[in-house]
Amino acid sequence: MLLLETAFMPPVSYFAAIAEEFTLSYGRVVSLVPARLRLEACENYQKQSYRNRCRIYAAGGVESLTLPVVHEGGTSSLPIREIRVDWSRDWLPRMERAIVSAYESSPYFEYYRDSLFDILESRPEKLFDLNIRLIHYFLGKIGISADIDFSTEYERPGETAPGIRDLRGIIHPKRPSILKTEKPYWQVFAAKYGFKSDLSVMDLLFNEGPDSISYLKKIKI
Repeated sequence: MLLLETAFMPPVSYFAAIAEEFTLSYGRVVSLVPARLRLEACENYQKQSYRNRCRIYAAGGVESLTLPVVHEGGTSSLPIREIRVDWSRDWLPRMERAIVSAYESSPYFEYYRDSLFDILESRPEKLFDLNIRLIHYFLGKIGISADIDFSTEYERPGETAPGIRDLRGIIHPKRPSILKTEKPYWQVFAAKYGFKSDLSVMDLLFNEGPDSISYLKKIKI
């Protein structure tokens, strides 16, 4: 079983780790073994992490998109399930414009854009709920089957039960990527800046579409 934090439109490495736990083989009968995924639901919120940000490939290079949260009583001391998205600020139209500007020329953007924006525009109150919806969305569009549950108590890293692969704190914007091998896929601005690794999985989905699952299965982490 894989243990991960939630994340906002998580990076490719996040889904590569899940895909590594997922088995799909073709023959006379398609054999499918879902990934077993546990999401951390009992931690406190951590600033400057992927919990409320993602990285995209824009015309000027790699750009971070940050989802603002309501800061009340020391945000980092609040349980992740209690963190509220700050919908009082007019950030969503700007974020959607940034995504359109970055990916409108990608092969599959028009195919996925409306359904992705529908999730953002549903404006869930809690960050945790929004992230869960996005994780389910990307798993479904990529074609990864996963049995998902949630932690019921917080266990420190190194103290989890046997059989749990704990990647909490490992996939982080300030830490080196866990990807060991990753062949370039087509990116809109690669001719100008070269291939950019481990961006938000929407970069992969908009550019590779249905082939995203095959690409993820080839990655080594």
